[in-house]
Parts: sequence; C-alpha cells; structure tokens
Amino acid sequence: MASSAERPLVLAHRAGNDLASLRRAEAIGVDLVEADVRLFRGRLDVRHLKTVGPVPVYWDRWILRSPRTSILGLEALLGAADPSTELMLDLKGVDPRLAPRVVGAVQRHGPRPITVCARRWRSLREFDAAGVRRIRSVGNPSQLNRLWRHLDSDPLDGVSVKLALLTEDIVTRLRSLTPLVMTWPVNRGDVARRLAGWGVNGLISDQPGELLSELA
Repeated sequence: MASSAERPLVLAHRAGNDLASLRRAEAIGVDLVEADVRLFRGRLDVRHLKTVGPVPVYWDRWILRSPRTSILGLEALLGAADPSTELMLDLKGVDPRLAPRVVGAVQRHGPRPITVCARRWRSLREFDAAGVRRIRSVGNPSQLNRLWRHLDSDPLDGVSVKLALLTEDIVTRLRSLTPLVMTWPVNRGDVARRLAGWGVNGLISDQPGELLSELA
C-alpha cells in the first residue's frame, strides 16, 4: 500500500498470521503486513507459535495450543492478500529448505510487493534474483556485531533491529550503510516520533492504527 514520504513506514506486527488480522490491517491502510513463516513437515506454515520439535503442539510463552489448531499456510495467505498489500515474510528457523521454498511460493503467485526478513544471511541471499526487498533481522547484541561486518561488504535493502538495541548513534551509522532501518516493537506515538527523529524509517507495531493517527 502507498506510504507517505513524510513519515516512517508503519508495519502491522504479525497481522498476516491469520486472515482476520490481515483484513483489519488492510482496512486501516498500513504500509506492510508482517507474517511469520516456518517450514514444518514439508508445509510452509504462517505462525509465530513454535512446536515441540516435530510434535504439532503449538506454544509461545504463556500460550499453549493443541495439535488440532488451524494453521494458515503461506500459499493461502498469498492468495488471500489484496494484490496491493505488501507482505513482509519473516523467516523463522534454521532449515536450509525454508528460503528456497518461500522463493517458489512467491514466484508462483506472480508479481506483487514482497519484503523478506531473516536473521540468517544465507537465507536472504536465496532471494537475490527474486525481485523482493531483503531485510536482515537483528534481535541481540551478538547479531548486531555480526551485522556491521556484513553490511560493509554485502549490502542489503534494509535492517530490522530490536528497539532495545538502538541508540541515535547506531541509527545514524545504520542509515549510512542501508536505506531502510526498521525496529520493533513500537506501540506509542511519543516513541515513534523520537525514533523518526533519529532516522528510523520503519516501525513494526502491535498498534499500527494508533501510530498512523499519531504520525499523520
């Protein structure tokens, strides 16, 4: 969806993980809808919930779901999303088959705006010729240290860095190396404005409608 050049991109955190949340995010006009993608038993699942190894018991912190839980598939998400909706597919796990399988799914659904986010450099390189925006995700200090070494020699389209890791100086350095600096979670207007002042130009939020109103 179109975004204003005068404000950061606003992303709906995990809103692509079920179709009702996807529709709500599309209705309020977010710039991107994030969805978590995992490879499980040969299927591309769209979910943040983890499994107990190969056992289909789904959990995340204080959440526990049964094996009968309905899980959205990536093909279904790609088919259901409005063609103008830009999806950010956040690749989860270390299975080397995940990224190539996602490339295939994206290509089967034809031209549409797609961003791919991952913590593994190797996973992102699978998308070099796929015509998508590639984002490196950083969730802890050791990953941030590795990021500096890679960005100088192998630039990407952007980075997504956990909010707790950011300072104004770090954002300035990141913006000198890559055009798009995203962060999460950003759920308050005052925090969003401070980050925008630093140069952060992508805000991943559980409250995207409120941010859009605050930043309008």
